[in-house]
Amino acid sequence: MFTILKYGLYLVVLVLLAIPLGDYIGKIMNGEHVFLSKLLIPCEKMIYKLLRINEKEDMTWKHYGLSVALFNGIGFILLFILHMIQGLLPLNPEGLGGTSWHLAFNNAVSFITNTNWQAYSGESSLTYFTQMFGLTVQNFVSASTGIAVLFAVIRGFLKVKNEGLGSFWVDLTRIILYVLLPLSIVTSLLLVSQGVVQNLKPYDTVQLVEPIKDEEGATVTEQVVPMGPAASQIAIKQLGTNGGGFFGVNSAHPFENPTGLSNLIEVTAILLIPVALCFTFGRNVKDKKQGRAIFMAMMILLVMALGVIGVSEQQATPQLAQVGEVDLSTYQQAGGNMEGKESRFGIVGSSIWATYTTAASNGSVNSMHDSYTPLGGMMTMLQMQLGEVVFGGVGCGLYGMLAFVILTVFMAGLMVGRTPEYLGKKIEPFEMKMAVITCLATPIVILIGSGIAAMVPSVTQSLNNAGAHGFSELLYAYSSAGGNNGSAFAGFNANTPFINLSIGIMMLFARFVPMFAMLALAGSLAKKKHIAVTSGTLSTCNGLFVGLLVFVVLLIGALSFFPALALGPIAEYFQMLG
Repeated sequence: MFTILKYGLYLVVLVLLAIPLGDYIGKIMNGEHVFLSKLLIPCEKMIYKLLRINEKEDMTWKHYGLSVALFNGIGFILLFILHMIQGLLPLNPEGLGGTSWHLAFNNAVSFITNTNWQAYSGESSLTYFTQMFGLTVQNFVSASTGIAVLFAVIRGFLKVKNEGLGSFWVDLTRIILYVLLPLSIVTSLLLVSQGVVQNLKPYDTVQLVEPIKDEEGATVTEQVVPMGPAASQIAIKQLGTNGGGFFGVNSAHPFENPTGLSNLIEVTAILLIPVALCFTFGRNVKDKKQGRAIFMAMMILLVMALGVIGVSEQQATPQLAQVGEVDLSTYQQAGGNMEGKESRFGIVGSSIWATYTTAASNGSVNSMHDSYTPLGGMMTMLQMQLGEVVFGGVGCGLYGMLAFVILTVFMAGLMVGRTPEYLGKKIEPFEMKMAVITCLATPIVILIGSGIAAMVPSVTQSLNNAGAHGFSELLYAYSSAGGNNGSAFAGFNANTPFINLSIGIMMLFARFVPMFAMLALAGSLAKKKHIAVTSGTLSTCNGLFVGLLVFVVLLIGALSFFPALALGPIAEYFQMLG
């Protein structure tokens, strides 16, 4: 019972913070007055003046999409170059050189797509300059891009016989200035108070309490302790559902996540904005029931995944009990499957993080998913494979779920013989095509990418595990890239030309194909007239529709990925049972 209460505490804190934030974001994007307006409006106006942004511009979906493409294309080029020449730049106390071209390509793509897949260890590969002026900047702008596109989609439902979806540049400015920056400053200060490092010092060297032997038998008496501006990057990597880690082992590192309170702060930050946007959606489409319905569908899926992961990790495997020569129930009472988990977080703190980070397109970890039980690891994979619409990334998770909503409305309309409608707009063939592209982009890229990789000898030879678990490691990596997540089972060398290039291409496809499809859908909806609600209109905010939406999301995921999951975690589960 106490364990259930701890899980409940995390969920309650998340929702209580998200509701007022959702109202705040809605006001910001509508240009309404908020408590920060007096301070930030002069800054906003100055930015528009310096960059010659027309605050009243109303872009078509093609113009909006072109702005998104150009902005992210420039970001990619600058970040790629920065990786290659970082050895010549300041803030490099360890004297690190530039990265390989294929790692620079992968990392640049990873951060502009809000994925933050990392085939390197930050403390040994990237300088402070690259982390601060490259990665942290992209954490802000990639997150704000996703939210901006969501609001373009919302305007598509609101506009009547109008092609305009707002200005991408205005949306981008407001999101960064009013939402991401203030939240990041507060979160950074909270993390620093818990002991998360934030400095520009060279790495420190400390004496070990007890000497140890290295792999070659030499005696080691001291250890290098990495430093750096970690707290500032950690705050935005969580709030923007970017993920990744300042240090190689991510938020399992005591300098990134030292205490139980820092764990609560960081894991809540992962889903804070995605949950808030559900309430923002209901507010801004002028029907709060619609936002609550989508929130309930996402929350049901989240709790289901959390239940499977939590129960699976709380149970000891038969092999652990045999090795320890203890009764299985005794081992369960001692804490469950603690392999790969930090004792300061335990099963609850680790399981809730694994659930949140794979529900969002976040990818940061505080435990090693490779060490989870087969069913626990499978649920982390499945959440990404669903398109990360269980709240998902900031902005992209909600517009991805809206594609599933449109698909559900169309199917329900066919069943009752009525023209499908959603929020007063008819759903016709073009909208259905765009929704289907959005829903199927993730399954297509994951299955094709992992299938090709499984046939490449260099990839399979680099796996640390054979059989079902080795396949799970491979499937997880490509599911993470295809879901713009960024976490990893690990277990194999990801920093090779083939993997860096293939995963980079997958990240681009999975990010921008659904994004442009939803912009096209929004542009089509904006040109339509509004249809009045009648007695024959399908309700999209009651319990029946919520249940149908959950069923459709799971159906598409199960049909797409069950064969692959059967070869990996499901096969491993039955092998575990003997």
